[in-house]
Amino acid sequence: MKGVVRNPILVVVLSVVTCGIYALYWMYCVRQETKEYLEDPSVSPGLELLLVIICFPFLYVWYYKMGRDLVKMQEKAGLPANDQSILYLILAFFALPVVGNYIIQDNLNEIWNRQE
Repeated sequence: MKGVVRNPILVVVLSVVTCGIYALYWMYCVRQETKEYLEDPSVSPGLELLLVIICFPFLYVWYYKMGRDLVKMQEKAGLPANDQSILYLILAFFALPVVGNYIIQDNLNEIWNRQE
């Protein structure tokens, strides 16, 4: 399964312009693609998004989990694993999640391009 290759800069710009609404949509899509690629039924994009919306601290958990899953995805794609989960967590903590989104999307694009 190949996910959608997105422009990381556009992800950041749309997230800022829509005051985070696009970021929520992007988070759902990225987790759905992760679930399908890893064939992992424990990934629940809808529940994770709901928890981010109603319980803001879950945002930090989301970034950490996404970082850990990216490592699994990189290994599956035959790429060198680069665990940046702590970096995403720190960026989210210091109100810079869009930077984390950029890095995550860039890593995902590398994985998706490897599938071609």
